[in-house]
Amino acid sequence: MARAFAEITFTEAVRAEQARLGSARGYDRFLSDAASGGDRLGPEEAAFIAARDGAYQATVSETGWPYVQFRGGPVGFLRVLDAQTIAYADLRGNRQYLSLGNLAGNDRVSLILMDYPNRRRLKIWGRARVVEATEAPKMVADLHPEGQDMAPERAVILRVSAFDWNCPRNIPVRLTLDELDPHLAPLRDRIAALEAENRALREGHPERD
Repeated sequence: MARAFAEITFTEAVRAEQARLGSARGYDRFLSDAASGGDRLGPEEAAFIAARDGAYQATVSETGWPYVQFRGGPVGFLRVLDAQTIAYADLRGNRQYLSLGNLAGNDRVSLILMDYPNRRRLKIWGRARVVEATEAPKMVADLHPEGQDMAPERAVILRVSAFDWNCPRNIPVRLTLDELDPHLAPLRDRIAALEAENRALREGHPERD
């Protein structure tokens, strides 16, 4: 945790609750003059982002209602362009354009990136800029994830304001089919070996059929 995160999230109301519930003093150091950092992605964050196949994205409407959308794609669909810039190609969906409409009035975005197998979670705050494919076709095309057939309509460029790693508490362990495959491989090999052994025994003792 660093100053950039605290400056964005530790509002007066949040600080009041921390004081009421006894945690304020423990967080004072993140708002001190000596505190710094937390707004530039390092190698660990860049590698984590590049390995994700999905993220939860939150925006806020002009009426104040939050909207959380799951953005997914092939691993690497989220691109780290530099230490303070993340981008992704926005593909055509159900054409409700809720996130797009929210961003037109309020460019603030929050992302939560999950690594369920290793119980890791990265939270990112930033400001988003939308670039239509008609404005910058090459840039949007370059962000198009490999293996995705649908053409992107636009790019979303996120300027990182802060990030923070969460503790693993209460994160369930979940595996995609690709993540589960290495765990299943030994079982498949064992089943194949037992089936081969069974066939050999049957061939040696046909009267058992």
